[in-house]
This record gives sequence, C-alpha cells and structure tokens, in this order.
Amino acid sequence: MDDMLQNDQTPQSMTALRNRAIELGKLLEDHRGVEVVVMDMRNLNFWTDFFVIATVTSSTHSKGLEKHIKEFVRENDMEILYRSRRPKDNAEQGSDEWNLLDLGGLVIHLMTERTRSFFELERLWSAAPLIYQGDRT
Repeated sequence: MDDMLQNDQTPQSMTALRNRAIELGKLLEDHRGVEVVVMDMRNLNFWTDFFVIATVTSSTHSKGLEKHIKEFVRENDMEILYRSRRPKDNAEQGSDEWNLLDLGGLVIHLMTERTRSFFELERLWSAAPLIYQGDRT
C-alpha cells in the first residue's frame, strides 16, 4: 500500500507540473481571482504536490473560473479527478463557499473571502513555500 502512495514522478515531470500550477495561478488572476497563491506542498504531504488558492467574489465568478480551469485542463492533457462544492453560505448571497478541483498533483481551491479567512489554508500549511503570489488583492 505504501508503494501506491509514493510519488514516482521524474524531476522533469515535477518541473512541468510546477509550471502548470503557476500557469493556473496566473490564469485565475487574469480572470480576476483575488489573492491568488500557489503553494509547493511536496515536502508536507503525500497526496498532492501543489495547492492553487484563489478568492472568488460570487458564485458566477467561481463558475467562470471553473470554466477557464476546465479549458486549461483539456488543452494541457490533464484530468479533473474530483470536484467538490461546499454548501451555499446562505440564501441571500447565494454563492458557493468553496469549490475544490483535484487534478491529482495539484489541487485548486476557489473560496469566498469569508471561507478563506475562516479556514486559513496558507496559515495551516505555512511551512509550504509560496511559488507564486498574484498582485491582485
């Protein structure tokens, strides 16, 4: 079982994955993702290599970013292994709190400001180096 959890990627494929994670971070920022960061998780866990985190401003914004992510995934011969949406925050706002897209070696978190400040993933995983930090705040 442990062998199944070991990352057997070559240095070249890890560099390619790192570059794709950064490209995704830039893509999210280009489409108005807020406080976009890409974190290198390789030395902290066994289940993924990179986190891409962005704050979204609405449900529509989140869905639009998902569309761009899906296009990127298709164009780069990648696959979304799992997609999860957290329940709606409340009826008045009607926005999704947290959308997670698992691409295996990288996990994308699209979060509302409220959810992002509550879970504080960057603080929780503070030992992970930031390899990209967008300008949009």
